Amino acid sequence: MARWAEPLVQPEERLPDHRLPYHRLLSAAPRRGWWTLLGVAVLGVLFIALQLVITLALTLWLVLGGLDVGTAFERVTGQGEVMPSFLALVNLGWAVTIPVALGIVWVVHGVSPGWLSSVARRLRWGWMLTCFGLSFVALVATMVVSALVPVQESVAIDGGLNDFTRTTRDFLLVVVLLTPLQAAGEEYAFRGYLTQSFGAVLSRWPRVSVTMAVVVPAVVFALFHGVQDPPVFVDRLAFGLVAGALVVLTGGLEAGIAMHVLNNFLAFGIALAFSDMTTALNPTGGTWWSLPVTMTQSLVYLGVVVWWARRRGIATSAGAGEVAVLAARRSRV
Repeated sequence: MARWAEPLVQPEERLPDHRLPYHRLLSAAPRRGWWTLLGVAVLGVLFIALQLVITLALTLWLVLGGLDVGTAFERVTGQGEVMPSFLALVNLGWAVTIPVALGIVWVVHGVSPGWLSSVARRLRWGWMLTCFGLSFVALVATMVVSALVPVQESVAIDGGLNDFTRTTRDFLLVVVLLTPLQAAGEEYAFRGYLTQSFGAVLSRWPRVSVTMAVVVPAVVFALFHGVQDPPVFVDRLAFGLVAGALVVLTGGLEAGIAMHVLNNFLAFGIALAFSDMTTALNPTGGTWWSLPVTMTQSLVYLGVVVWWARRRGIATSAGAGEVAVLAARRSRV
């Protein structure tokens, strides 16, 4: 057939449609490779800037409520005893990373922001609800193991219930309304954008790519939670590694978000009922005996979720051509 007689095919339709796992989706973006350095820098700058904006807004809100500026600023920034306003700052500070990360994928890389949620180009709500249910299976295993190891002094429950005060009510409202957004925000930042960034930059070396895509965000996640207490640091690192593995093995953020939300609900719920939020948000005095308990929960959850995902046929990859085609269509709009 003469060349002029060949059927017309759009350039993006000739792209190879090999399958890409979640952590390498950005390798099919129009702007990839070292563009991720710009994306990571923008994420860091906007995170800091928005923290300042939220701090000022909450401080102003407390001042308008009758507090002097100094007291309001101390409450918002968590100086001394932790108050609900500080927990609100922490939660909102991470919640805003969701639209920031989605925007970076769209503006910097030129692809649909849905690819940051999963290989289905959206957050799979039904699958996430299933993961919430599966997380309770891991919780039962955790309770069994926790009964067999020495009790940590920092979390020992040796008294009755705390009194339900106005402060308790305010803490409870913040936890219920904002903690799920905080947990999701951390997942979108660490297991979402950072995972896809390192996976895309190193996509030529698949084994290195998947390793760095899981390990580096987990280390950064643990560093963000502090290094002053080695057992606590290792615990957060282990959580990050398991959450990163879940993203790769299930093709999206849903399982990690479900586990993160449940963990935070439990930690804050126990603190409100039997302990205090200052200890919960600034954990110290941890022991290595905490690791068998938390690792049991994480690893049992990992195993159950991966098993159920494979049984359900949950997608773990997307076509490189699909990512590129959608990006090309967007560029023509």
